[in-house]
Amino acid sequence: MIHGEITEKVLGAAIEVHKHLGPGLLVDAAFRLDLVAEGKIIVELKSQEGIHPIHEAQLMTYLKLTGMRVGLLLNFNVPMMKDGILRRVV
Repeated sequence: MIHGEITEKVLGAAIEVHKHLGPGLLVDAAFRLDLVAEGKIIVELKSQEGIHPIHEAQLMTYLKLTGMRVGLLLNFNVPMMKDGILRRVV
């Protein structure tokens, strides 16, 4: 197979992934969920100064890739736990 044919196959596959998953998908070498509760809710655990947009994007990527609808981002580095909870439903 020549380079042009290989390139065409790779780009075709990338276009199909984008069609199905849409824009905004984070790319990581190894996706690893922290927890899945009852097989229905993704729970992502953090202990950081705050919840940053990249953390929410990570959660949304997990939801998109798994087909699950509900995700929780829990940040334990807060004085009151209620201030460290982010819930997303897709």
